[in-house]
Amino acid sequence: MEDRYNSRELNTSLNALIRTAPFFTGLPELAVDKATAHVVTRTHPANQVILLENDWGGSVYFILNGWAKIRTYNLDGKEVTLNILGKGELFGEMAAMDEVPRSTDVITLTPTTIGSMPAADFVQLIHTEPMAGVRLAQLMARRLRQVNRRLRLRESDSMSRVADTLLFLAEGQGKKATKGTEIPNLPHRELSSLSGLARETVTRVLTKLEKKGLIQREHDILCIPDVQALERLIA
Repeated sequence: MEDRYNSRELNTSLNALIRTAPFFTGLPELAVDKATAHVVTRTHPANQVILLENDWGGSVYFILNGWAKIRTYNLDGKEVTLNILGKGELFGEMAAMDEVPRSTDVITLTPTTIGSMPAADFVQLIHTEPMAGVRLAQLMARRLRQVNRRLRLRESDSMSRVADTLLFLAEGQGKKATKGTEIPNLPHRELSSLSGLARETVTRVLTKLEKKGLIQREHDILCIPDVQALERLIA
């Protein structure tokens, strides 16, 4: 009986957590309550596929805890990481809005708790609350701006590209701490895919950045003491 009550308390806590996602900021409480009424939360282990390309979009997903990556494959069959998402971010909104199959895969990088909202509830929220449409437009604009910046740096030197990748993660999921801005200390293969560089090159550049005092690595956290100093490296 106690386990059942603990489970109820956990679900209540998780459902409250989804309301803190930036997407819902400024929306009427009643509208948010209605939109999140049918949210289902699940915890997934690391390296689990959540969505596959060409799946149909029956839900929109909010990350309540943990990290996931958005990936696709290039024409040579090589995996390309498009984005890393963390707590408070959402995915699956494009397939929900235009009613076409999904265009990318989503895989967890760590144990991750995700809340899934029926696509119909998400679309209804967009239709009835103008601010929800504004939030969605802001999300799209931010992601497009990030992609454009990374594309501009594709011809830059390796130091600039790794620095920009770290800044990209800091912009999306950086947390202010006493020593600087903290981001997840991702496996080098993920940074390699994000930056478009060989893994060995990424490892070399990270070592140089650490020796210069521009980053600090400890277990699963990478800290950027001075974001502006890292920005100055970008050619």
